Amino acid sequence: MNASMKILRKNLIIAMSVLGMGAASLTVHAQEAAASAPAASTKMQHEGQRGQHRGANPAERMAKYQARLHDKLKLTAAQEPAWATFTAANAPKKPMGDWKAKREAMAKLSAPERMEQWIAMSKERIADQESRLASLKTFYAVLTPEQKKVFDDSVPGGKDGGMRGYHRGHGAHHKAG
Repeated sequence: MNASMKILRKNLIIAMSVLGMGAASLTVHAQEAAASAPAASTKMQHEGQRGQHRGANPAERMAKYQARLHDKLKLTAAQEPAWATFTAANAPKKPMGDWKAKREAMAKLSAPERMEQWIAMSKERIADQESRLASLKTFYAVLTPEQKKVFDDSVPGGKDGGMRGYHRGHGAHHKAG
């Protein structure tokens, strides 16, 4: 009986140790989750704010962006016609219609027919981009070297990133400026 008591006591100590470690790890995990909850909440609020910017009228956003760019460029009267042609060529396109109906129609096509449709849409987008490039080159040609620098830095992909420039200074990956 003495030996069985020792075994029972040993098993009880092991079981209590395992339960204690499990409880400790749950406590640590709960504390970590609680500490990261405010950060997650803040991130979700930030994402919601960004979504509000995206949900705004694209034509209004483009007009505001173009007005800021126009002011930065300090265009001369002789450059204004080229600016007008450039902005007209880059105006937001009208919505493509009912996307749900188009998706449903595409779903009814065979795989090769869908691929043909995607290629046709890609060709349309490329033609639009080529037209925009031509207007960009025409406008760019009338700019002074200083204006070209401002333009290069202000459009998407430039130093200020164009419309995404409002993110400057947020986070370590952005340059100070």
